[in-house]
Amino acid sequence: MELKKSIGLWSAVTIVVGSVIGSSIFMKPATMAGQLGSPLLLISVWIIAGVISLFGAMVFAELGSMFPETGGQYIYLQKMYGDFIAFLYGWSTIAVINTAAIAAIAFVCAEYINFFFYLPHFSADIEQSVKLHIPMVGDIFPLQNFGVKMVTVSIIAGLTTVNYISVRSGNAIQFIATLVKVLAIVLLVCGILFSGAGSSKNFTTNALGFHLSGWSLLAAIMAATTGAFACYDGWVNVNMVAGEIRNPERNLTKSLLAGLFICIAVYVLVNLAYMYVLPIDSMSQSPLVASDAAAKVFGVAGGSIIALLIIISAFGATNINILTNARIVFAMGEDRIFFSWAGKVHPSFHTPGNSVIIIGAWSSLFVISGSFDILADMFVFMSWVFYGLTVIGIFILRKKMPGAKRPYRVTGYPFIPIIFTLFTISYTVVTLYNDIDNYHKGKSPVINSVFGLLLTLAGVPLYIYFKKKKSGIVASEINLH
Repeated sequence: MELKKSIGLWSAVTIVVGSVIGSSIFMKPATMAGQLGSPLLLISVWIIAGVISLFGAMVFAELGSMFPETGGQYIYLQKMYGDFIAFLYGWSTIAVINTAAIAAIAFVCAEYINFFFYLPHFSADIEQSVKLHIPMVGDIFPLQNFGVKMVTVSIIAGLTTVNYISVRSGNAIQFIATLVKVLAIVLLVCGILFSGAGSSKNFTTNALGFHLSGWSLLAAIMAATTGAFACYDGWVNVNMVAGEIRNPERNLTKSLLAGLFICIAVYVLVNLAYMYVLPIDSMSQSPLVASDAAAKVFGVAGGSIIALLIIISAFGATNINILTNARIVFAMGEDRIFFSWAGKVHPSFHTPGNSVIIIGAWSSLFVISGSFDILADMFVFMSWVFYGLTVIGIFILRKKMPGAKRPYRVTGYPFIPIIFTLFTISYTVVTLYNDIDNYHKGKSPVINSVFGLLLTLAGVPLYIYFKKKKSGIVASEINLH
């Protein structure tokens, strides 16, 4: 029985836009401004990252139309490379990608709560007194920014409890948060750009110490691209409903183009709004860039309103990530490629309670281990490792399954997948080098990309264990029959 094709063009566009635009846009631009030091470079990075994301989404759309079933990227990798790579992806979503993303989003919420309430922190000496050294990764300081971390953990714990008890409550939180997110962006863009309180010279004036060229320029662009990718992450979600889109050959391509062009436009406008009232130097020094920009125009009260809207938005984004990502753990448990108890439905609440607890607990551990930037950079890097593997796999499937039904085929094949693959290889190699270099120069306490890779590879012994265990169960079932 096939899924009903009930999603039209504009419904598909809203799925793209709603999945992509999240809470990172309220913090990441400040870090990116510091990395680049140039308004024109900053805007260029947002556009380039959006176009590359669009190319990836087009490949995923073909895969989604081929395999319109639960599991998404896990299923595609299984068809392309077999069980091992598929398991590593599934494990990485638990160990790094989804849990680090949840921790990073909750960090946004806690940082903006700090706008209203002073969250205490230890002195520098005490923060540095407790250090966990991880070989080949770096040093973790659990006591650093302790007040913000404790609020972040409390947010994750509270939403884990909500989703453990009730799915309906989680959905209600998400609906309200989405409306608030839209309101915050409209207020930021329209309120600031039409205020007359800034200067258009900020759009072309570089930072005082701007001197990037050659390799340092490439490294800075790739570092900033990680931040942009964190904000664009979510484009992959449209492939989940590819089999339910009416006339996918036409509407899937149009929804991707329209949806991501809207996202590119929104992100460029939000950054222009920030830069209009905050020169690139000031922007790079602003930990709460959205509130600081709003305060320049609307005063402290206006900055407070924006901060409150962002808190609600980030709270909802944390919730939806716990709500959806627990389902991946649940599916792996049900399929016996993870702990079987993770795939159990709670007898009273009828929720995937155990998988919700796993996601919440692991996300909380990530909070203790790092900052917003460390977490965001780690999950983006590992996401793009698997995006690259999936896009390369389109060539494998074209050879392995030439006669398979493809309601949508990648426009511009093979050039679009090749461009995406080359960019992804360049991005991962330069990011690895940059992370290691920053660690050796003392600019970062942790090698984010290596940390993500090691956590993913830690799944290898688990794969061997669960494969043997599953084989034993299957053999026992055959003997019983």
